[in-house]
Amino acid sequence: MKATRDNDLSDRRKAATDAKKALLETYRAAKTAAEPTLLAKQAERAAVAEAREQRRAERDRQKIEERERELAEAAERTAAAEAGARAEAEAREAADKQRIARVIEDEAARKAERDRRYANRKARKA
Repeated sequence: MKATRDNDLSDRRKAATDAKKALLETYRAAKTAAEPTLLAKQAERAAVAEAREQRRAERDRQKIEERERELAEAAERTAAAEAGARAEAEAREAADKQRIARVIEDEAARKAERDRRYANRKARKA
């Protein structure tokens, strides 16, 4: 009876080994059959990744251009504000100089008038 049991065990082992071989062959066949579609999918993924990278690079370039444009506009605004402030300061300074000149002229005219009156008074007394 032991011989039949050993036979059954060896038969089961052989059947299991054959089943494993069949599964392995099926897997290898499916793998080789799927290889063209796998390569196509990989190529598609690579193309999508490349397009994504190009879009990102374009966005980065646009952001840099926008930042540079904003900096240039800010510099222009600053320069215009400085020029306006400078012109205003120059105008204020010119107005101050004119006021000072008028005050000096008025003072000179007052002194001249005073001197004339003094000379007239002296002339009348003499």
